[in-house]
Amino acid sequence: MRVDLCQPVEQVAPRLLGAVIRHGPVAVRLTELEAYDGATDPASHAYRGRTARNAVMFGPPGHLYLYFTYGMHWAGNISCGPEGVGCGVLMRAGEVIEGVAVARSRRGRASDRDLARGPGRLTQALGLHAEHKGRDLLGDGPVTLEFPAGEAEMIMVGPRVGVSVEAERPWRFWIGDNRFVSDYKRSPRAPRVTTSSPLARRWSDR
Repeated sequence: MRVDLCQPVEQVAPRLLGAVIRHGPVAVRLTELEAYDGATDPASHAYRGRTARNAVMFGPPGHLYLYFTYGMHWAGNISCGPEGVGCGVLMRAGEVIEGVAVARSRRGRASDRDLARGPGRLTQALGLHAEHKGRDLLGDGPVTLEFPAGEAEMIMVGPRVGVSVEAERPWRFWIGDNRFVSDYKRSPRAPRVTTSSPLARRWSDR
């Protein structure tokens, strides 16, 4: 699985739709992801090179990169690309499929649909904090990532959100017609990635 994460980040992100990230009793099925490259992407934390803050992005693929945002919550990323190349996939939204009661206790009055619908909500539902930064998601540690059995049924593509530069880059991927994406009502009917597209073929030909 780790070798799959060494592909270009814009290929890795759609492949991870439907993957399950698990911490303790809570498991979240990923429904929306964003790709961030390193040296070619001004919106990426890795754009200006390696620092103490973003070092996880430059390490081996398959590790958890967490950063504190808006002074309020943590956002979680999956490191990818060859070691030494700073790339990551932001986990934008998901559906809690196990441990719903525990996720509810962490998310207050949120509806089940909103438990992990947004980057901060997702990490809060999973109970992820600073001490989990850098954890190997493909090992036997407390936070794990399970790849999906196959390609998501409908993969939609659109511009990234919440960034001030390169927002128009079509590197946000989500499962079409899924109510657990971050902004289901306003998500545009963007181009669909099908099994006949070059993006999908690069994965099916592995």
